[in-house]
Amino acid sequence: MSAIKRFLPLLYIAVFSGSLLLYQTRIAHPTLADSSSLLSVKMKAVEADFTEAELREIVLKAKKAGDSLSIGGMRHSQGGQTLYPNGVLLDMRGYDRIVSLDPEAKQITVQSGITWAEIQEAINPHGLALQVSQSQNIFTVGGSLSVNAHGLDIRHGGITDQVESFRLLMADGQILHVSREEHAELFDLALGGYGLFGVILDVTLQLTDDELYRVETAAVDYQEYSAYFTENVLGNEAVGMHRARISVAPEGYFTEMVVENYLRTDNQEALVAHDALKQERLVALPKLFLGLSRWSDWGKDALWDAQEAYAAQLDGSLISRNNAMRSDAKFMEYSDPNKTEVLQEYFIPVDQYAVFIDDLRTLLAQHPDFNLLNITVRYVEETDGPMLSYANGDMFGLVMLINQGTSEAAIEENGDVIRAMVDLALEHGGSYYLPYYSFPTDEQFSRAYPEADVFFEAKTVYDPENRFLNLFYEEYGKEESP
Repeated sequence: MSAIKRFLPLLYIAVFSGSLLLYQTRIAHPTLADSSSLLSVKMKAVEADFTEAELREIVLKAKKAGDSLSIGGMRHSQGGQTLYPNGVLLDMRGYDRIVSLDPEAKQITVQSGITWAEIQEAINPHGLALQVSQSQNIFTVGGSLSVNAHGLDIRHGGITDQVESFRLLMADGQILHVSREEHAELFDLALGGYGLFGVILDVTLQLTDDELYRVETAAVDYQEYSAYFTENVLGNEAVGMHRARISVAPEGYFTEMVVENYLRTDNQEALVAHDALKQERLVALPKLFLGLSRWSDWGKDALWDAQEAYAAQLDGSLISRNNAMRSDAKFMEYSDPNKTEVLQEYFIPVDQYAVFIDDLRTLLAQHPDFNLLNITVRYVEETDGPMLSYANGDMFGLVMLINQGTSEAAIEENGDVIRAMVDLALEHGGSYYLPYYSFPTDEQFSRAYPEADVFFEAKTVYDPENRFLNLFYEEYGKEESP
């Protein structure tokens, strides 16, 4: 017994030391994932809460040590754009100061880790609004610009079109002022560049006036949607924003649509009664309907009925521009140990919409287990901005929310369907959005983004040591690596 007693302290010390070492290893090499949790990557370290000078020192230290750097905001990109094995993550969320606001010039300069919601809170008292914003305002400015996001506004182009200039921290520690006139090539590379050319430090954005909209909703058949949009939305200068949904419920499957148009009102003096920034309160009910739709066709019918009822309730209501761009989407939060939700988006020429929907309906009929929960339709104007542009013409962007399993078999099965949908988009002269899980093949990527070779070649010029890396580049740009 005395021998056992003498052994127990040694055993305790050994177990404690092992646990401490394991804890320290996890802290030093954290495992991070994207918002879908399909990509789990062990990083070397996470750097956060830094000043500009400290951030520059981190980049120079990485250069000296030969470390790879990835850049992340809210990390909602699902294609590994913010992660790289054994790399150092620059967590930009604490780099979120408003540098300056000029209400007269309608310009604001912000550090890139600030969210769009925080910008709205700063500019709303001055009667100003964003030109373009995503449907949710939870994302960081740097993240949105790096993925070339778009929004509900149909008059100001994509989210990068409101950028006047930005400062970019390069791999060698140099800081460049970048605009359409100054370092113009980097302007088109770093915007929509997925963090591969440097760290966007601060951004000057052009703002617009806040204004009051009257919401007009309607039910439209999918075959009539392109003509309806061209005549009643794009052809009506009063319409500032637009969104549509097409039914994925058995009742009205891929035929019924509801549209929301935001028309500028003549009585802008009434804006004062509607300009207080709203907070998302009605979370439980939409969360319930979305939850039901995950598990049954009945739930999908119930969700579509609720969306139609909500659209009818919106009709004729008044809302400010800032509030129309303000939603944090808490109702979409989802946790399941065996399932996750991914986004996909396809860009289809306006005149190809109906035939694409017909072909998509036929395709998905062959995959009854593919759990498609929602399709939102937005308009994307042709742009000559970011080099990796998804809009080579005026397009409808079809944003799809998909519920799927997390097993290897489930991922591969869903991947087969998604690759088939990419082929459909390409056949109709369209493309797909890059920030989502990298299901598409190299050949599909090259067809959708013909400027990719130039993009990756430019990376070898501006970042010859590949200091800035992520899994997206590893997947699609590896052949161009030095």
